[in-house]
Amino acid sequence: MEDELITPQEPNELKPSTDTLIVLNIHTNQVEMVKGIDKEGNLQKVLPQEKKDNEQLIRVDKHGDIFSNFFSNFYRQLKNPTHFNFFKVSEYDAVNTANDLQKYVDQASPEEKEKLKDYEILPQHNNNPKNQNTMDNNTDNQEYRFQPEQIDWKTMEKFGLNQEKLEKMNAMDALLRGFKTNTLIPITINLGTAVSKMDVRLSLQTGDTGQVAVHLHGIRKEPSLNNTFLGHQFSDEDKKNLRETGNMGRVVDLVNPKTDEIIPSVISRDRLTNELVAYRAEYMKIPDEIKGIQLDEHQKQTLLEGRPLYLEGMTSKKGELFDATVQFNADKRYVEFLFNNNQTSKQRQQHNQQQTQSTAQEAPKVFRGKELGDSQYEKFKAGQTVYVDGLTDAKGKTYQGYITFNKETSKTDFSFNRPNKLKGEAKPTEDHKTQTAVNSQGKTNEATKNVKESLESKQQQPINKQQEDQQEKVRKPRGRKLS
Repeated sequence: MEDELITPQEPNELKPSTDTLIVLNIHTNQVEMVKGIDKEGNLQKVLPQEKKDNEQLIRVDKHGDIFSNFFSNFYRQLKNPTHFNFFKVSEYDAVNTANDLQKYVDQASPEEKEKLKDYEILPQHNNNPKNQNTMDNNTDNQEYRFQPEQIDWKTMEKFGLNQEKLEKMNAMDALLRGFKTNTLIPITINLGTAVSKMDVRLSLQTGDTGQVAVHLHGIRKEPSLNNTFLGHQFSDEDKKNLRETGNMGRVVDLVNPKTDEIIPSVISRDRLTNELVAYRAEYMKIPDEIKGIQLDEHQKQTLLEGRPLYLEGMTSKKGELFDATVQFNADKRYVEFLFNNNQTSKQRQQHNQQQTQSTAQEAPKVFRGKELGDSQYEKFKAGQTVYVDGLTDAKGKTYQGYITFNKETSKTDFSFNRPNKLKGEAKPTEDHKTQTAVNSQGKTNEATKNVKESLESKQQQPINKQQEDQQEKVRKPRGRKLS
């Protein structure tokens, strides 16, 4: 149903941040809720009993890495940060939690107050002065949002998956960092009376109750661009950009269907599934440097607005110069390279090599529940065709076939019969030898040497009266005419 797009498959990007800060002044023992910081570095706060319904508290993302970065910056901006103890709580329970904490503090002994330090949040200090905000580490520095034990493995088993399989598919790292899997994952859904097999991308998402849920991102034939998406109606230019580059190319106001909150966001198309993904503009991170090019404020602003930016003179890992367009991708959540048809052949070759190297590493070790042997896997990820047996269909019967890893699409091609070899390696059968020798190699077949037409498949003799007459005319001796 198209309604599935109304709530995006990446709800953590668009739903309102559900956490806020409450603060305890260690000198006055007063518990308050945080609204922000003014220009002088003073903490803006409000008492729980004085908070108005429409009064906005500071909102913080609950993701581990994003929150840590936010709070470290927040803490440094305070004029007197050591005067306060901060606690992260649910936005919806903030008033009740603040009141409960105040009651606790009012009657707690010094020893009991000391126990609050177990719940206090502190900033993370970065001891490395070097600016690490570059294009090369857009995901490497991301902290893990989830732990393996938080995953609902019983649900995973219903899809024919377990931790070992996901690790062999190189899928666990992306999942634990809060991203979708880099490649499509084959799953089996067993409904008792029906069994369905499909390829999906997986992600882990935290629900309103704090429970970690497994989300499936199925393949769509095409993105739904004719319907509104979170209140946004796509223009012709939007549709063109999403189809061609995968990124819409601008920031638009989206509406959260649950809260009616207006959220400036960028939109991209998942190139593997054609799913539309939105990402809050306030969470966009733009690097200071991209492949040796220091970005100025104008260039950063261009990327923050979701627009493409063309850069010249970048340096590849091999030390070679290249030019390319970069743009923020809502699905990947970082600035990506966009290579187009106007690039030089050398640039395209470099990009293709990079893609080939990356996709070769993503070749799955497990195919339809069958783990490949080490020798098989080496050939498979190199793009060679390998034979696999012991596969099981929906009715429990075994079958076998041949698989080939397509490096360009990162997909696995399956065939019950061994795919044809390259034409240069193909050898003609006995039936085709005459045809190949005469038509392709310029050789002569005595039985058909005077036939003017090219020989048909398997032909070794004249096949009609016209060809018989052609062959017969030459056979008759030419005598001199007697006078």
